Amino acid sequence: MRYKTLRKRIYEIIETGQGDDKASKLFDSFIVVLILLNVAAFVAETVPSLEAAWRPWFHWFEVFSVAIFTIEYGLRLWTATEVPYLNRKHPWKARLNLACHPALIIDLLAFLPFYLSAIVLIDLRILRTLRLLRFLKLSRYSPAMYTLIRVLSNERKALAGAGLLLAMALLFSATLMYYIEGNAQPDKFGTIPEAAWWSIATLTTVGYGDVTPITALGKLIGSVTMVMGLCILALPVAIISTGFAQELQRRDFVISWSLMSRVPLLARLDAKEASEIMPLLEAHNLPPNVEVVKKGSPGDAMYFIASGRLEKLKDGQRHVYSVGDVFGVETMFENSPHGEAIITSSRCRLLKLQREDFHRLASKQPRVASHIRRLATGDLRDAS
Repeated sequence: MRYKTLRKRIYEIIETGQGDDKASKLFDSFIVVLILLNVAAFVAETVPSLEAAWRPWFHWFEVFSVAIFTIEYGLRLWTATEVPYLNRKHPWKARLNLACHPALIIDLLAFLPFYLSAIVLIDLRILRTLRLLRFLKLSRYSPAMYTLIRVLSNERKALAGAGLLLAMALLFSATLMYYIEGNAQPDKFGTIPEAAWWSIATLTTVGYGDVTPITALGKLIGSVTMVMGLCILALPVAIISTGFAQELQRRDFVISWSLMSRVPLLARLDAKEASEIMPLLEAHNLPPNVEVVKKGSPGDAMYFIASGRLEKLKDGQRHVYSVGDVFGVETMFENSPHGEAIITSSRCRLLKLQREDFHRLASKQPRVASHIRRLATGDLRDAS
């Protein structure tokens, strides 16, 4: 029992998203500072005077960092059975699944080159370059980077379409310049791959100037290519910026599996179901004495309480909602107004699922939506 309690406590400390846990906050801060110091040390070692004067310190700092990152990786694998949606699996399967997660792969790459250098002959410059991979560990602790990764994932189809347009423009402009400028400049436009170098430099508006058209028609095609480049490259920028803005509006904090596990209804979903509903949830940080639901307002969403408390006054009696509770389910499914107001009595973290998002989930993943409906209505019957 003590073994399981210790493992659970270590998981709570090393898992991000435990902002109300001082030990977890201290651990996160320590790892972030260590990563930043590693990047600073990597840059400083490239200065010959600093490298010569501080070489022993750089070496022992590297050994210390590798030891910390190794221990952290080992603890994450050891506590894999405490991870929501993995605790139903056999321990070794849970650890294997966690080890294949991108975040754990980054953690492994943060220290693995150090050990490989002691076994296999590796160029020291390559080893130093691989140390920059530790900077990617910040993605676990940076809400902005986490949000950007999610935006890129959500908009991957639109970005792929923009990339296809860029490839088409590149091919067409390179082919035209091959036929137009090939005879005049065979050393620069003699083949389509050679012409493609000019095309990509022009489309991206870089324009190195090492290759330029000299014929009148070639200059005309070059002008059109420049304008096409401005239009095409504006597409991915607009896609990413719009998606990033929408994601920031939906979330006051990062929604993680650890946070969702505080709500029993969400904790009962498996990993695939959780990944389907996670992007649809809105996250809100609310101070005390905020009216979350107004009396008579339409029931257009269901709310999950990740932290804090809320109160509802009904028939002269005060009903308290705490961590893990869900409210607004019945009014959302019945499309009826709220009978009473619900107010925060402390600082709260709420996860909100709009009716439109639930219907969107039902159209794409009917099994997941029906599962949520069944669990929610079951909880209501149990509560009554």
